[in-house]
Amino acid sequence: MRFRHPDGSTVHLAYCTNVHLAETLDGVLAQLRDHCEPVRRRLGRDRLGIGLWLAKDAAHTLVSDPSALRGLRTELDRRGLEVVTLNGFPYEGFGAEEVKYRVYKPDWADPERLDHTTALARVLAQLLPDDVTEGSISTLPLAWRTAYDDKRAATAHKALTTLAERLDALHELTGRSLRVGLEPEPGCTVETTADALAPLTAIGHDRIGICVDTCHLATSFEDPHTALDALTEARVPVVKSQLSAALHAEHPHLPEVRTALAAFDEPRFLHQTRTRTSAGLRGTDDLGQALADDALPDASPWRAHFHVPLHAAPAAPLTSTLPVLRAALAQLVGGPHPLTHHLEVETYTWQALPPELRPRARAQLADGIAAELTLARELLTDLGLKELP
Repeated sequence: MRFRHPDGSTVHLAYCTNVHLAETLDGVLAQLRDHCEPVRRRLGRDRLGIGLWLAKDAAHTLVSDPSALRGLRTELDRRGLEVVTLNGFPYEGFGAEEVKYRVYKPDWADPERLDHTTALARVLAQLLPDDVTEGSISTLPLAWRTAYDDKRAATAHKALTTLAERLDALHELTGRSLRVGLEPEPGCTVETTADALAPLTAIGHDRIGICVDTCHLATSFEDPHTALDALTEARVPVVKSQLSAALHAEHPHLPEVRTALAAFDEPRFLHQTRTRTSAGLRGTDDLGQALADDALPDASPWRAHFHVPLHAAPAAPLTSTLPVLRAALAQLVGGPHPLTHHLEVETYTWQALPPELRPRARAQLADGIAAELTLARELLTDLGLKELP
């Protein structure tokens, strides 16, 4: 979906396909048929943007087989789909029964991460629509915080500098300008946007910036205006933004709130949980840990890294951080010029919701994704953007 900003530029809205579990090219092609095109039809649009997730095996196939890459581009066109952004965070195994800490491997100190992201860039340069010259890729924020020392940090920074040089070369070769954004996430070396300032300014290349995920922003209790103003002042580019909402518990000390939160404690993904105290931010790596006795102070609200559907906040006594998303979006694209032109709804946890909230059939999932995109569309038009055909 494309929107015209009042300054005349185009803002792209997509949804991320990491909600659909496929790690091979055949699986990706099936996604387009079984999920992405039905979502487009529900929205009544001739064209729908998707933020494509390509796991290691799918990316390797595409980068090593030009005919396979041409076939994917043809299939996208045939189904009314377009790609301007890729989710390069998960490397493989995102559909496993237990993902947890595995999603942070390989990190930017491992050579596989540079190789994979380079492959994604080469693929994206060929998938961009004919009338689009700029693409984006989101990636993990350097590494999970443990086992990350000065030596690995230096290796990671060198890898990102090499990536920037490769993106420059790709631009010269193809005319396509691609950027990569580190995506701050609770528990990682770069947990907040503030944490991103030092490494990104040290790298000092405009092809390496930040991906602002509004669920992660909210989970860490960052104020959107403060965070985005700091990025602007530091001249760190916002490569893309993932529109998402976290789980919010206003009164975590109450037994009924604990019971409601426990329903979201599931075995596949980490749900880092945070609260603010007089001594600063406190947190746990997972929701179950926070619910254990005295693991986390409960005098102030809790927020958990659980991407809840944008249009459907959890039932009381819980809610979502949709207000944080609204505030961030207003600053991202509501000003005289957009801070980013790539927006992506990323609710990958549909099948991790409590059983009574999960879609029971493919059609229900398509309905839910279409409803999320409809809400995002309304938020954008309320900010003065005009939807394009």
